[in-house]
This record gives sequence, C-alpha cells and structure tokens, in this order.
Amino acid sequence: MASMSADRVPAPFVAAADVVGGSTTHVLDVRWRLDQPDGRADFTARHIPGSVYVDLDTVLAAPAGPDTGRHPLPQLDTFRMWLVSNGIGPQSRVIVLDDWDGLAAGRAWWMLRWAGVGDASILDGGLAAWISDGRPVVSGTDDTPTTAPLDPGVFTGGPAMPTVDADEAAALPGAGGVLVDARIAPRYTGEQEPMDARPGHIPGAVNVAVTDLTDDAGRLSRDVAQRFEAVGVGSAVGVGSAAGASSAVGVYCGSGVTACFEVAVLETLGIAAALYPGSWSQYCAQPQRVIATGSDPG
Repeated sequence: MASMSADRVPAPFVAAADVVGGSTTHVLDVRWRLDQPDGRADFTARHIPGSVYVDLDTVLAAPAGPDTGRHPLPQLDTFRMWLVSNGIGPQSRVIVLDDWDGLAAGRAWWMLRWAGVGDASILDGGLAAWISDGRPVVSGTDDTPTTAPLDPGVFTGGPAMPTVDADEAAALPGAGGVLVDARIAPRYTGEQEPMDARPGHIPGAVNVAVTDLTDDAGRLSRDVAQRFEAVGVGSAVGVGSAAGASSAVGVYCGSGVTACFEVAVLETLGIAAALYPGSWSQYCAQPQRVIATGSDPG
C-alpha cells in the first residue's frame, strides 16, 4: 500500500496554496452537517470568492425513500444537467470544500467523478485551512460570477465510478473482498443508532471511522494507510476505477455521504473502492437483511 509523504497533499486532495483560479476552475462549497443540513447562512456569512453554494440534500441526493436510504443518488443525467447549467463540463477543474473536515465535500467529489469530471479535488482542511493560510473570504450572495451554461452533450457515457448494491456489498467479505463501514465505532457496534431503523453493521464489514482519517485541524491524517492496513485493506485488493469493474473493496456509511470521503482517502493510497450508495440507512430498513452487532465483523 502506498504511503503519504509528510510534505505534500496527495491527489485527489489539494492544499489551499495550490488552488489557482482560471476560466475552467470552479469552487463548490458544500456546507452541510448531520445536525445542520442547510448551510446557506454560513456560506453567506463567509466563503471563498467566486465559490458556489451546493445544497447537498437537493443537488447531491434524490428524495429519500423507504427502499433507497436517506441520501440516494440522483439520476446521473439529472446531476449532469445541474453541472452544465453551472458551466461545469468534463474538462473543468473543480475544487470542493466544506467546514466539516471534507466529510460533506467528499460527496460532491465522488459525484463529480461519477459524472465524468476527471479533475475534481477536495480542499484539504476545507474553509478553515483556506482562512488559516491567510486567503480571502467574502460575505453575501451576489459575488459569484455568472458562468455560461454548457451544451448537455458534453457529457457522454455512463457512470465513471464503481458502486455496489446491498446484495453485492453483503457478498464482498465472503468473496475475498473487504467491506468497510465508515461510521463511528458506537454505531458500527450497535451501541448507538440515532438515525436509522436498526443498530449494528453489515456482517463481515470492518470498521474504519471516517472521523479518524483527519487530524485536529481537519486535514488528511498522515496515518491513514496504517488504519486501513490494520483491517486488511491493502494494495493487493485494489482494482481499477473503471465503472463496472469488480471491486474488491466496498465502502458504506450511514446514508452514503461520508463514505465518499473514505473512497477519496483510499484513492490516495492507490486503492479504488466501490461506494454502496444506499449504505446502512437502506440496508437496515430491509427486514430480511441479516445484521451483526459488536466489535467483531461477524
């Protein structure tokens, strides 16, 4: 498994000093948290000049349903239409950020890549890193420059990031793969379940909490490789990132949001992981699904 150098930020993350503007560069601000899903007020108070606020619940998710989980993916064509209406195409450079250690911005990064935007990056440390680097912020809502929409035909082909459904996720551990649960340990073990229908985890899944992948400053931690190695995720199980590839690593979380950040972290280590979009909120709502509790994968 690849390791990270202490003096650089590995792709797909980018440091504040490396955010350089340009006619094809876009900055998307995904201000969202579980306890504060609408981040418009925080965005209005201060944001990176020229950045665009993105509402996670309406742009980066379809309406929740009993069979789909709390944050199902929108239709690919629907999201691509949003992108082109904001002047974003396959050749655009897009930087995404939030004020939650990247855990919401990761969803935007994953969906950009899924839609076919190859040059998408997460701002390491988010807005806090930008400010601590001495870079400017502005307030208000009228400073964003108008970007001409693009022809919807600029996007071609199907999804460009691999996914697994509930059956495929559940089958991974028994088929020699690794299924990673990105939730905090008490939710994985079943000691706590504040959001979803049943506590526990998918049998065979190992736990790497996404909150353990950043340091106290909200930047990517330097020990992420060791955290994944400890649960058996190594370069031997990584596969290519082409859509439809049979992935040996799958990742899920509560509703498919923060797991996207974990997919990005795995990419820094040279491992292409598949996302289970419905995640625990979909899986545990299906009464026929077997669940496990406790610290053992089961």
